[in-house]
Amino acid sequence: MSALVATAVLVLAAGCSSGDEKNGAGRTGPASSPPAASPTATGSSASANPNLPPAKGSVEVVSVLTEDLESPWGVATLPGGDLLVASRDEGTITRVAADGGKKTVIGSVPGVAPGGEGGLLGLAVSPSFASDHQVYAYFTTASDNRIARLLYDEQKPAGQQLGAPDTVLRGIPKGFVHNGGRIAFGPDKMLYAGTGETGETGLAQDKESLGGKILRMTPDGQPVHGNPEADSVVYSYGHRNVQGLAWDAEKRLWAAEFGQDTWDELNMIEPGKNYGWPEVEGKGAKDGFVDPVAQWKTADASPSGIAYAQGSIWMAGLAGKRLWRVPLDGAQPSAEPQSFLTEKHGRLRTVLPAGGGRLWLVTSETDTRGTPEPGDDKILLLEVK
Repeated sequence: MSALVATAVLVLAAGCSSGDEKNGAGRTGPASSPPAASPTATGSSASANPNLPPAKGSVEVVSVLTEDLESPWGVATLPGGDLLVASRDEGTITRVAADGGKKTVIGSVPGVAPGGEGGLLGLAVSPSFASDHQVYAYFTTASDNRIARLLYDEQKPAGQQLGAPDTVLRGIPKGFVHNGGRIAFGPDKMLYAGTGETGETGLAQDKESLGGKILRMTPDGQPVHGNPEADSVVYSYGHRNVQGLAWDAEKRLWAAEFGQDTWDELNMIEPGKNYGWPEVEGKGAKDGFVDPVAQWKTADASPSGIAYAQGSIWMAGLAGKRLWRVPLDGAQPSAEPQSFLTEKHGRLRTVLPAGGGRLWLVTSETDTRGTPEPGDDKILLLEVK
């Protein structure tokens, strides 16, 4: 092979493995993937109803809580309001004081094998934290993605406050890309997880695989009574790469999902339903598949974390470098999606409620796909209306 041909092969390989989070234009998937649906859109995003009125709202950055975080990914709120932040690439968990932003590394998660979009990803705090002191983590190992719980002992010295991982679910497929990773406890106190199909599109439709799914399990990692199949943690399927989970005031579950080259999605999740990938990307109006409630061109979104506040779903965008708002009227948008903070704080990874009409927003410039500036990465406190 000539040097010129070898160089071309390397460049092509690098381009094909760039993943969802780098940009909206370079997300070409496997050659076997079917063409995306091409519904009519208004501007760069499309809601369920093209006749919806423009949204009215505002976002103000109140303060920078803390700076100089390394590859922050999952964030969970402790009962007193402080935050736990996962470093995807370092495999550590840091406590950030909600008052003043002081950072304390509480420990690391053994077995984390960072690489590509994998590493230490989602965090969740047990709904019984006051009595059991358990923190849950979703992370990539050398062989799989898994969920484990760790005892958090605040009486021990900083850096040594996490106990050994107790694995509650293993065998979630891993890949260089599309590892999913968001976990959260729902209003039913069950643990939910969004997973990816690792670039192997067929996993999303295979109900025997944990890849390309939303999972629902007990805090011990067991299937929940009322799941679509009694012996399975699979709650919904046909997903490409789910990284956002949130519940609204009526306890409906919402999920944000990376599309391939055409449409990113916001879905309202119902048990047992098929959300289409890889047969449909975006709104396809195809029998047997659930269409998203809202969709975006991939360059404008690359959605990661989502949160519910002030009657809206708020969605952090990586490639889009903006915060999206989707006002809700029940299970449908009440107005067109509205964007804020465009290009002002770089890539945005995680958003979560801070109480009282406020949100925490976490940037994502130090994850190898951004352009870090002094102070990156940060947690911002937002006032939203």
